[in-house]
Amino acid sequence: MATVSRRGVMSLYSGPACAYSHRVRLVLAEKGISVEIIDVEPGEVPPEDLADLNPYGEAPTLVDRDLALYDARVVCEYLDERFPHPPLMPVDPVSRAKARLVISRIERDWYRLLDRLERGDARDTAGVRRELAEGLAASDEVFAAGTPFFLSDELTMMDCTLAPLLWRLPHYGVELPAEAEGVSAYAERLFARDGFRRSLSDVERAMRGL
Repeated sequence: MATVSRRGVMSLYSGPACAYSHRVRLVLAEKGISVEIIDVEPGEVPPEDLADLNPYGEAPTLVDRDLALYDARVVCEYLDERFPHPPLMPVDPVSRAKARLVISRIERDWYRLLDRLERGDARDTAGVRRELAEGLAASDEVFAAGTPFFLSDELTMMDCTLAPLLWRLPHYGVELPAEAEGVSAYAERLFARDGFRRSLSDVERAMRGL
């Protein structure tokens, strides 16, 4: 966390192709929060003040008045508490802990593989793609459990974590097998939401030819 001079408008340093930045933009869009988006392009010199706000000099970084936050999960939970309607995390501590555990597993099991594809440093790219597709397919029963959202009748932070990952699958050559029908149907429900459409950067729209 960093303390900064007071600003009148909330701003987000965001990577246009970054899945973690997309998670934050999706939370902002679903809650209807006004924010100034400052693009941080990979490979380019970041804005000068970003190094003062975030010791890692990376996106996403959120600035809200005299507060600067980074790490997508920290930023998303802050926004959910700062703007509590509609809530994206459960109120009771047991359900909240369970949701956090699910998000942690999504990051460990699936974002880990997506990160390798995004960085292009995987020696066995085909193997990483296959592992990600098979991992999602193995959880198809959960995605097709009869609720419109992931383990819930309402959109939650778990959905805001999954949607950016699922959107990127075709772009990185990850093809879901036929037995992942539930995953595909769930993804299309998320992608059809107005909030999701508003969350997309131009780069992300181009990933799907929009």
